[in-house]
Amino acid sequence: MAAAAVRNKGVNMGIGLGIVLLVVGLVLVSGVVNFDLSYIDDNGLGWILVIVGALAIVLALVLNAQRSSVRSTHVERHIEE
Repeated sequence: MAAAAVRNKGVNMGIGLGIVLLVVGLVLVSGVVNFDLSYIDDNGLGWILVIVGALAIVLALVLNAQRSSVRSTHVERHIEE
């Protein structure tokens, strides 16, 4: 039971990180916040964060689906004397 809780915590953190990156990217793309730095393009940085956030969410969901399909095998060995 404890191992499942640890695995799910990592997946939830991946989804949460993806959501945070996605929201920050959308804020930058929409122009709500503007940086006055000449070497940073707000729109470009925003789109990069949107793409990375979406990939983080998809990757976390795929990893969760793979972990949930646990396979177990049962091996019986009979030794005759």
